[in-house]
Amino acid sequence: MAEGNGTSTPIETDAVIIGAGPCGLFAVFELGLLDIKAHVIDILDRPGGQCAELYPEKPIYDIPGLPVVTGQGLTDSLMAQIKPFGATFHYSQRVDQLAKLEDGRFRLKTDLGTEFIAKVVVVAAGGGSFTPKRPPLAGIEAYEGTSVFYSVRRMDDFRDKDVLVVGGGDSALDWTLNLQPVARSLTLLHRRDDFRGAPHSVEQMRALVRDGKIALLIGQMTALKGGNANLSAITVKTKDGETDVAANRLLPFFGLTMKLGPVADWGLNLNENLVLVDTEKFETNTPGIFAIGDINWYPGKLKLILSGFHEAALMAQAAHKIVYPGKKLLFQYTTSSSSLQKKLGVS
Repeated sequence: MAEGNGTSTPIETDAVIIGAGPCGLFAVFELGLLDIKAHVIDILDRPGGQCAELYPEKPIYDIPGLPVVTGQGLTDSLMAQIKPFGATFHYSQRVDQLAKLEDGRFRLKTDLGTEFIAKVVVVAAGGGSFTPKRPPLAGIEAYEGTSVFYSVRRMDDFRDKDVLVVGGGDSALDWTLNLQPVARSLTLLHRRDDFRGAPHSVEQMRALVRDGKIALLIGQMTALKGGNANLSAITVKTKDGETDVAANRLLPFFGLTMKLGPVADWGLNLNENLVLVDTEKFETNTPGIFAIGDINWYPGKLKLILSGFHEAALMAQAAHKIVYPGKKLLFQYTTSSSSLQKKLGVS
């Protein structure tokens, strides 16, 4: 289940997982086996984290039992695996605030105003927050948030607007296809007539071009035109020279960089911008806050997805003691436990 909008009433849950990459997704599974309900928050607009966003079609060869799998394929499999546990996903949001309450729980707040109260927090944010790369255009900062957007949080912000989408990957293609029905006009701009996105999306885009429903330009942006934080046009350089494209909404998808972001302000012990954890529970210096995957550090750390899966399993065992204090945890195997199989819907 996915949710995206802010809420005025805090959402109370057992666990909040920050990051919907492979490690965050597998944490849902390990927690779910122990009857720990989770909400998952990610700054991207879809699950998979870096794995799905930066190399969705790149083959991965070191996932146990899978000789080869793509980043998107792994994400899809993990989403299917955790389906029985009904985690709620909150996309296109960044956790900006985290504080410990007097009763030992944690209050979290995102940049969209969504608030959570959780017994445990699992930081699975990979290399940190994804930050969109800003196009090298003079004065672009003045238009950000009103005419220039790096993600789509509300499609209505683009309804009946003249939209210029820039990029050649999955994000650019997906939003070209999704926004075309609501935009007044839509132009897709890429520096070359070769796209990195899914072949099916490329075919759909080219069909819209053939039908005259969108325009495709091959070139680069050189200048922005407008005033009072509102765009009116964008100058584009093509092989035929410069031309102005009417646009009051700009969506540039120039890739992402990763920064530790607000995590650095939560009072967690750090080692070179990574969160220090123990190797028994993968808990931080703040009891109840865990860190798994690429965001953490401990002696001998290997930045491998399979290592993050191992960390998620041990984290869940420790989280159970916090969520269910005084309740004995009986270790069970999914191969032989009828109660675990019932939770998975396979008994």
